[in-house]
Amino acid sequence: MSLTFIIGGARSGKSTYAELKAREYGEKVVYIATAVVTDESMAERVKKHREQRPVSWSTVEMYSDFERLAEYKEFMDNEVVLIDCMTTLIGNYMFDSKINFDTCSPEEVNNLEIKITEEIFSLINVCKANDKKLIMVSNETGLGVVPPYYMGNYFRDISGRINQKITVASDFMYFVLSGIPIKLKHKGEMIKWQEDF
Repeated sequence: MSLTFIIGGARSGKSTYAELKAREYGEKVVYIATAVVTDESMAERVKKHREQRPVSWSTVEMYSDFERLAEYKEFMDNEVVLIDCMTTLIGNYMFDSKINFDTCSPEEVNNLEIKITEEIFSLINVCKANDKKLIMVSNETGLGVVPPYYMGNYFRDISGRINQKITVASDFMYFVLSGIPIKLKHKGEMIKWQEDF
């Protein structure tokens, strides 16, 4: 099992690069799509993503219950798992929680973050248990302005902390900037501060 983490800003080319890595890792790929179509704009984005993927790839649409993946033929029959993307997954969880982020307690947000983190690591664990090559895609949300509303702040903070945890767990990591992938981590390399993370 290996974990490759690909991160970048919106429209940076990270999904395209993740798909190139998936082709490099093997011909048998299952794509886990975390997006939920809520409007015409999202429908168009999903359509474009589908069109750029090889027709031979399997697709599973889900952002939760990853411990059940071993029950999916699409998962078991393929050697490479590509999930795109973690920040969409986080947003879905925040929306589904029905929490009022303008008035909620810090404990409610912390409990939600724990639940999301556990879900993401259940995906990593099921891939490890079934010897899959896992590619995870996420947005870097910490480079822009501070969101002017509570939910945006919580989303940025949760995403940032979860991205750090995925980084520690990853074997390989790339940052994609305007279509250019920059290697940040290679298996066996460890940033000193990560040892106690």
